[in-house]
Amino acid sequence: MHILWIKTELLHPVDKGGKIRTYNMLKELRRDHQVTYLTLDDGSADQSARSAASEYCHELICVPHKHREKFSAGFYAELAMNLVTSAPYAVKKYYSREMRDQVNTLVNARKFDLVVCDFLAPALNVPEKLCCPAVLFQHNVEAMIWKRHYEVQSHPVKKAYLKTQWQKMFKFEQAMCRRFDSVISVSREDSETMQDEYGIPKVFDVPTGVDTEFFRPSGTVEKDPFNLVFTGSMDWLPNEDGIRFFTEQVLPKVKALLPDVTLTVVGRSPYQSLIELSKNDPSIIVTGRVDDVRPYMERASAYVVPLRVGGGTRLKIYEGMAMEKPIISTSIGAEGLPLKDGEHLLLADDAEKFAQSIVRVLTDKTLANDLAQASALEVREKFAWANVANSFASICEHVIQQHRCATMTSKATLSVNAAL
Repeated sequence: MHILWIKTELLHPVDKGGKIRTYNMLKELRRDHQVTYLTLDDGSADQSARSAASEYCHELICVPHKHREKFSAGFYAELAMNLVTSAPYAVKKYYSREMRDQVNTLVNARKFDLVVCDFLAPALNVPEKLCCPAVLFQHNVEAMIWKRHYEVQSHPVKKAYLKTQWQKMFKFEQAMCRRFDSVISVSREDSETMQDEYGIPKVFDVPTGVDTEFFRPSGTVEKDPFNLVFTGSMDWLPNEDGIRFFTEQVLPKVKALLPDVTLTVVGRSPYQSLIELSKNDPSIIVTGRVDDVRPYMERASAYVVPLRVGGGTRLKIYEGMAMEKPIISTSIGAEGLPLKDGEHLLLADDAEKFAQSIVRVLTDKTLANDLAQASALEVREKFAWANVANSFASICEHVIQQHRCATMTSKATLSVNAAL
């Protein structure tokens, strides 16, 4: 296959869930298929990000694009202006006429077998009528994320704004899912949600994967018996909400029973109040972006995923499993993953139960080891990236074949009608 892959960002540094999934899948797909990677480029990535693109594509095409810095005056102005537009802000900010024109030019000039729109964000830049099939690759059900943000928000003004964004996202996501030739999700649950909510007859799904060779204990890092770790980009709202919930409601309950417990938050762009909290509370360590998360994971005695908002599947859980960490997660944190509570991880949805589960794991070494070993075995046997990429390629080839059959049928019908 020759694939035109459309994205809103370069993949290096590979430091957040969506990038990790795309990077590993494309790296595998590149072995057997031709990949042209078309992306928006805000100029923040250095030259190494462009040269490193050869790891996951054969050709890189960048379209310059600027958007407002988060929390700047212009950013808030755009949020206000979005009140009178139909597309949600999370999508509208990536609209690019230049990218849309580039897609048209490339598809008309070359023989691409398939266009893949990676995430909902660049969908505004994909023309409706193309001469080859187009697939929407959905890492999340985006409307579900915004609905959950709305549900957990207590500030009345923010809650009202989030409601408008959720409603806009629902309408936009529904329209895009119906417009593309096919939709691919990252879990069976997401597929069923989109089918039911958006009236799509069929949504394909591929499993989440993990680099089981990279994520493996080194045996050289000493474990801290009372350290907990969380990894994730802290500029993603579900991660921010989860850590706020954990530090405000869960951690104090754990400290009441285990005063020596500590939390390490590993991930880029931590929010300011978390940084201030870590300065005043030595039990909370905030690293910001790191080159390698594995030493922090290996040092911890448990991995926590306290998410209350989200969609798709969380790559971080499989990474924790591969690192042989006992995991405590909310149901939403583990959503879409075929894992069993009490066998592969512990699930807890309220602060009291989450704290109790942490205390169990930190004080019961047999339980901690059983969870760690069972989850590591599960992820190594079933969820390597090569298997995920093969599943994705098979779906793409099926979509291409369906499109060819439909095109041939249409041409035959036109010929018959012309003859009559």
